[in-house]
Amino acid sequence: MPVPENRGLVRRSLLREDAYRAIRDAIVSGTLAPGERLHDADLVAWLGVSRTPVREALGRLEQVGLVQTSPGRHTVVSPLDVRAVHHAQAVVAAMHELAVREAVPHLAADDLAAMRAANSRFEAAVRAADVDAALAADDAFHGVAVTAAANQAVVTVLEQFTPVLRRLERLRFGSLAGRASVAQHERIVAHCAAGEVDAAAAAARENWLTLAPLLDTAGGGAPAAPDAPDGRDG
Repeated sequence: MPVPENRGLVRRSLLREDAYRAIRDAIVSGTLAPGERLHDADLVAWLGVSRTPVREALGRLEQVGLVQTSPGRHTVVSPLDVRAVHHAQAVVAAMHELAVREAVPHLAADDLAAMRAANSRFEAAVRAADVDAALAADDAFHGVAVTAAANQAVVTVLEQFTPVLRRLERLRFGSLAGRASVAQHERIVAHCAAGEVDAAAAAARENWLTLAPLLDTAGGGAPAAPDAPDGRDG
């Protein structure tokens, strides 16, 4: 076949995705705090990319509610918006419920073993207050069912809305309250192993809805920066 004239598209796509993930992860981890102004020049220097992927990344982050932009004035990290988190939680819980429902008939012994191993890592991380390790183990646990379900629509929706919950999950997994998820994970695995589709799906949904009480203590986050120009881009 003829070589397409538009060369380098894959690499540019990777740059955009890398920039998006790097800024997103910095917001989720708290490295970029709620209310902090995001300047294009600083982000370009940090990421080592041009301004275009940075602006595209900020646009995507605004769509998922992690940044707020005032065109021509400034971009800031969004405060923890209780309403947005409630909405994201409902969507993410429903997607994991669907993923488990579709995955149960296809789960093999190796899949169940992977879920149990991930939950063991999760328990150890929560006990050690290692939030990053807890999040990674939690992702691995739930990722087994998401992968087995093989539903790309579920993956796409989770990719969009899960980051909105990450700042709340960090609060949960950094405290003793996170230990409750260990038992909830065990129930999910037990229902999956028994082939109990409805019970497994309901347990998965319940697990994601347990973040709700944290909204009362974390609501509001830091205030956004005042709406005034500061003479810098972004």
